[in-house]
Amino acid sequence: MLYLLRHALDDEKYVGSWSDVSILKSEEEKVKLQAKYIKDNLKITNIYSSDIKRAQQTAEIVAKELNKKVLLDKNLREQNKGTLTGRLKETLSPEEKELLENQQIDTVFPNGESLENVYIRIKNYLSEMKKYEDNSLIVTHRGVINMIYYILTNTPLDMDKKRFDVDHLSIHELDLNKKVIRRIK
Repeated sequence: MLYLLRHALDDEKYVGSWSDVSILKSEEEKVKLQAKYIKDNLKITNIYSSDIKRAQQTAEIVAKELNKKVLLDKNLREQNKGTLTGRLKETLSPEEKELLENQQIDTVFPNGESLENVYIRIKNYLSEMKKYEDNSLIVTHRGVINMIYYILTNTPLDMDKKRFDVDHLSIHELDLNKKVIRRIK
């Protein structure tokens, strides 16, 4: 069994993607509470994290509570929004805002990727996730967790980001052998 944790809330005035935006200071206590739940209810052997700052920060807080080290994995990254990554949303040109606000599953960001690209990337990576030891915690992003849901439930890819209830700091249980994923907290 693997466990997926979505990172804590970051400053949403910026385009997230592969950005260096930190989690909000006010989120640190929420992460500690979730870490306590994990410590008390799940027998975590290892912690893996996306190497993007907000996921890594979340993972480090959890790791401290569990007395574990964080192993970074770039394959757990969110969608790459290319030249828009990390930019303050209010500074985007009208064309860039249009691109961001009207993204479709096949919209490829300049020097980035589309949601279809992310789907294929995660689908290809799922079989490699078997290298993670049982009871590993994976700290990643909504896009990654959503793609796993789309893949394992055979749901056609769409733009409904909230379809699978992947909130900040939500925990999802993933059984790769049975090909089942579900939210547990």
